[in-house]
Amino acid sequence: MADERIAAVAVTFVDTAGITRAKGVPLAAFEHAAAWGVGATPVFDAFGADDSIAAAPVANPTGDLRLLPDLDRVVALAAQPGWAWAPADRWTQEGEPHPGCARLLAARIVDRLAEAGCTARAALEVEWVVYRDGGKDPVPAATGPAYGMTRLVELSDYGVDLLRALEAEGVAVRQFHPEYTPSQFELSVAPESPVAAADTAVLVRTTIRGVAARHGLAVSFAPAVTDPGVGNGGHLHLSLLRDGRNVFAGGDGRFGLTTEAEAFAAGILRRLPALLAVGAPSVASYLRLLPSRWAGAFACWGRENREAALRLVTGSHGEEASAANVEVKCIDQAANPYLLVGAVLAAGLAGLAEGGSLPEPVHADPAGLSDDERARLGVRRLPTDLAAAVAAFEAEPALTEAFGPGLTETLLAVRRAEADAHGGRTAAEIIAATRWRW
Repeated sequence: MADERIAAVAVTFVDTAGITRAKGVPLAAFEHAAAWGVGATPVFDAFGADDSIAAAPVANPTGDLRLLPDLDRVVALAAQPGWAWAPADRWTQEGEPHPGCARLLAARIVDRLAEAGCTARAALEVEWVVYRDGGKDPVPAATGPAYGMTRLVELSDYGVDLLRALEAEGVAVRQFHPEYTPSQFELSVAPESPVAAADTAVLVRTTIRGVAARHGLAVSFAPAVTDPGVGNGGHLHLSLLRDGRNVFAGGDGRFGLTTEAEAFAAGILRRLPALLAVGAPSVASYLRLLPSRWAGAFACWGRENREAALRLVTGSHGEEASAANVEVKCIDQAANPYLLVGAVLAAGLAGLAEGGSLPEPVHADPAGLSDDERARLGVRRLPTDLAAAVAAFEAEPALTEAFGPGLTETLLAVRRAEADAHGGRTAAEIIAATRWRW
């Protein structure tokens, strides 16, 4: 932090609605902020994506919290000269962990995993659409075909500047490529510990937005950007390790799975409907979560099946031990990444405790199967609206107990307010209202 070019640090946290909120601290005041925190109202927990405030107990004008920046994650923002960034944990003024802090929640569940003798590695994919402006009817910045080289050529300078900025920030990018929706791109990063992976997701999106702004462009990470159309996902990749060994490879089960990996994955699969209240938290999420869109609209699993909500990735022959992981596909970037990794790990931990196994894998698009075949395979359609996902979350003790009563109550209030705010709106109206929120 001795860099004379840094003028201020953006200290951030992500709220219940998945919006990254920030307090800017001048560099001269950062030492004090690191020791004593930065004040922030608990009411932020009840904010919706549209900045409305849900009727939750935490929505009280009295009281204060302290944002304590993680000094190990301070990064000079390459796309915003003069600014650095630091994710924060939120504590009470009395020095107690704030029960509504998503980052501390994720850390607590990682600790629970360690008590079970395991560690995890995680990475979040980022998809976004690049526009020429941020107006009401934005024009895509690229016209090339899906996955086409033409699109990389059209936005070549933007892409190079983005990759250089992320490299300067210490982000290990694995892939950057055009995606399906017009002017859509995807970026994947190397796996890290779960909390670090959530931090990196915030940093990556901040950098994508910052580089775009310097090029006079605008970006959207929203779940739905066109109707009809394929939206922006935010897939979570997760592997489980015991004694440093990846339990998703080298086992005696199907595709090399160990019994522990099956139990962990089965816990996630069983709780996918409830997990949607965390991972697909917007009304717009359900405009994306449709069959035959590679969105994972059915609760099932399969090796390299991009229509399954839970995709087993084994990697190429010979690299299974380092590459094998499970990908949760039914989620998007309206999700708070800390709540997301915490919830999915809690579901996996519940699976370990249950000692369950996975059903038969699905090797086809489940939407193309008959009702009888889906029933035989145990394939279920995931919730088709936010209200159904919220009800599933409320009824799932593995998640409500992990979140605790205060955070659970706030999450339910924010989600129900979101559903009420968009009640009766058309798909086009929902997209217009949410395109620039994420």
